[in-house]
Amino acid sequence: MAPHRFPLAAPLAAAIVLALSPAAAAAPRTAAHASALAQASERTPTELDHVEVVGEMPGYTVHRSTTATRTDTPLVDVPQAVSVVSQQQIRDLAIQSMADAVRYVPGIGITQGEGNRDGLVFRGNSSTADLFVDGMRDDVQYYRDTYNIDRIEAFKGPNAMIFGRGSPGGLLNRVTKVADGVTTREVGVQVGSWDKRRVTADVGQSLSADAAFRVTGVYEDSGSYRDGVTVRREGINPTLLFTAGDATRITVGYEYFHDERTADRGIPSQPAAFEGTRYPVETSRSTFFGDPDGSPTWVDVHALTALVEHRFAGGAQLRNRTRYADYDKLYRNVFPGAVNASTGTVQLAAYDNATRRENLLNQTDLVFEANTGAVSHTFLAGAEFGRQETDNLRQSGSFLLGAGSPCLNTSATGRSGSCTVPLASPNVAAQIVYANNSANGSGDARNTGVARVAALYLQDQIEFSPQWQAIVGVRFDRFDLDYTDLRAGVSAANRDLSSSDDLLSPRVGLVYKPSAASSVYASYGVTYLPRSGEQLSSLSATTQALDPEEFENLEIGAKWDMSERLSASVAMYRLNRSNAAVTDPTDPTRMILLAGDSQRVDGAELSLSGQLTDAWSLIASYAYQDARTVQTVGGTPAGRVLPQTPEHSAGLWSRYDLSPRWGVGLGAVYRDRSFASISNEVTLKSYTRYDAAVFYRISDRLEAQLNLENIFDKTYYPSAHSDSNITPGAPRAAYLSVAMKF
Repeated sequence: MAPHRFPLAAPLAAAIVLALSPAAAAAPRTAAHASALAQASERTPTELDHVEVVGEMPGYTVHRSTTATRTDTPLVDVPQAVSVVSQQQIRDLAIQSMADAVRYVPGIGITQGEGNRDGLVFRGNSSTADLFVDGMRDDVQYYRDTYNIDRIEAFKGPNAMIFGRGSPGGLLNRVTKVADGVTTREVGVQVGSWDKRRVTADVGQSLSADAAFRVTGVYEDSGSYRDGVTVRREGINPTLLFTAGDATRITVGYEYFHDERTADRGIPSQPAAFEGTRYPVETSRSTFFGDPDGSPTWVDVHALTALVEHRFAGGAQLRNRTRYADYDKLYRNVFPGAVNASTGTVQLAAYDNATRRENLLNQTDLVFEANTGAVSHTFLAGAEFGRQETDNLRQSGSFLLGAGSPCLNTSATGRSGSCTVPLASPNVAAQIVYANNSANGSGDARNTGVARVAALYLQDQIEFSPQWQAIVGVRFDRFDLDYTDLRAGVSAANRDLSSSDDLLSPRVGLVYKPSAASSVYASYGVTYLPRSGEQLSSLSATTQALDPEEFENLEIGAKWDMSERLSASVAMYRLNRSNAAVTDPTDPTRMILLAGDSQRVDGAELSLSGQLTDAWSLIASYAYQDARTVQTVGGTPAGRVLPQTPEHSAGLWSRYDLSPRWGVGLGAVYRDRSFASISNEVTLKSYTRYDAAVFYRISDRLEAQLNLENIFDKTYYPSAHSDSNITPGAPRAAYLSVAMKF
C-alpha cells in the first residue's frame, strides 16, 4: 500500500481563496439568513456532543456539558471529574495534538505510542482506543489533529454508561466545528523551529434561511528535532446544516484526513543499573536509532456523519447520529533493542503493520422530563448499534547481511532478525525484507474480524430538592466478535474463533449542593473491556475463553463555580482493575488470567481554570496517583508501579493581557519520576518544563502570537513504549502564528 500524496492541497487553497474573495467579504454578518438559522437553533435541541458555552465570554472556563450525561447539564451537577480544553486554550497554547491537549489536564499522561499513534494514560491505564469524536468511537491507532476541533473534553474514570466498553480510567472526546449559520472567515499560518510550516482555514456562512455550510482544513509540512523525522498532513472537513420546519435540524459532514510521518521509537536504555535503576542512554536528543527513511507511517481517514435533532411539542428531544468511517493505516519501523555495554553496540529490529477498518455506528437518544410529586426527573433512553470490520497484517523484518550491510553481525551471510550497530552511530540504512513469519511462532499477525455491538441504556437525573440530586443509570451491551486467523500453519480448530460478552454497566451518583454554584458528590461506576475489545486486532485460543476485564471506580469530589468565569474542582478516587489477562513472564506465548483484583489506583486531583480578572487568565492542575499491581505474576512481585504514571504531576499556565493589544503567557509542567514499563527497571527522571507566549492583536482582523516551548532547554524524557524505546523531549523551540479574519 503506497502512501497518499496530498491531493487536497488544491481544495484547501480553494477554501482560503473563498475566504479572501470579495463575494465572501461582502456576505452580511447579520443577514436574515443567519438570523433565521440562529432562531431555528434556539427552537431545536442542543447538539448532543457539544459542551455549550452559550452566553459566556471566550476563555478557559466551560460551565455546561451535553456529553457527560447526554443531557444539557451544568458541569457542577455532574458527579464525575471532567476537564474541558476550550477553544481559547487550544489557540493560546497552539495545541495541535492529543499529547498537547492533556498537558494541563490532571490525571492524564502520554505514552510514546511506538511513534505512530496517540497513546494516553488515564489514571494509570494506558490506552490507544479511548478516543471519541462528537461522542462516537474513533478507536483506530493514528495521530489526530485539532484543525477542525472546537473543544476537547476529558472524562475521568469508567464511562461505560455513556460511551460503552473500555475507557476504564477515562477518555478524550473531540467536539468538531460544524455549520451553525454564523459567518466565519479565518486563515491561520504557523512557521517555526525545525522547518515548521502549517496553514489552516475555517470558512462558514448561511446559504439561505434554512441552510448553512462550514469548511475547515489543514495542510502541514514540517521537520523535527529528531534526525530524519518529518511530518506531513492534510485534512478537510465540510459540514452542512439544514432546518426542516421549526423543530428539526439535520447536520451532515464529511472528513478526509491524511497523516504521513516518520515512526520514531526513540532511544534505548543503559544496560547497567546506577543507584538501583537504569536510565536512558546518554546521546544527543536528535539521534535516531534505526533507519528514519525505512520507518514510514501513514493513515487515510474518510468519515461521513449525519445528525438529526427533533424537539417534540411537549418538550421531549430526539437525537440520532450516524458515523461511517473508513481507516487505512500502515506503519513500518526500525527501532532499538538491547544495548551491549562491553561492545558498545545496540541491536535493531524491524517490522511493519497494516490495518484496514470500517466502522458503522449509530446512536439514538430520547430525552424527556417528568415530575413525581415534588421530585423532578430528566430521563434518557437510548440505543447504540455498531459494526466494525478489521483486517490486520503484521510482518517481521529480516536484515540482509553480508557485503555492504551496515550491520556488524555479518559473520554469517543471509538474513537475520536483528542488526547490531555501533551505539555511537545507530542511524543506519539497512536492506530489510518483510515477511509474515507465522510458521516459526514469531507472533506475526494476518487476520480479519468483525465486531458487532448492540446496546440499550437508561438514565434518570433526579432532583429531590434544590440541595439534593442523583444520577442513576445502567447500560447493557452485547459485544460479539468473529475472528479468522489467516496465517499459514494455523490449525482448523483455531482458525475461526468467536467470542460473545454481555456487559452490564451501572453508574450511580449523589450530589449535594450547598449553593447553586457549588456541589459535593459521590459516584460509583463500572466498565468492562472484552477480550480483543480495544483494538480488535487479536484473538487466540488462549484468550478466547477469558472473561472481560472489569474496572470499578469509587469517587468523591467537590466543584465550585467561583464566578461566571472561574471554576475549581477536586476529586479523590479508587480505581480497581480485576480479571486482567497478562503475558506469562516465563512463557510469552501464554496468557494468565488474574482472577480478582489485579491492579489498583488510588488518586486525587485538583484543577482551577478561568479568569481571575478581566486581564488575567489561568489554568492550574495537580494530580496524585498511587498506581500499583496487587498480584504476583510469575516471578514479578506484586506492588509494581504502573508504567508512565508519576506519583505527582502538576501544571500551571497563566496569561496576562497588558493592554487591549498586548498579552503574555507563562506556563510550567512538572512530572514526578516514572517507569518506562511494568518491570520498573528503567526510570524516567522527574522534570519541570517551562513555556511562554507573547500575543499581539494587530487589528480587529489580524492577530499574531509567538509560542516558546522548553524555554530553558531542559533535557527530559516525557514518554516511552518499553525499556528500550524512550522518547527524548524536544529542545527549546519557537513558533510564530498569524490568524487572519475577513
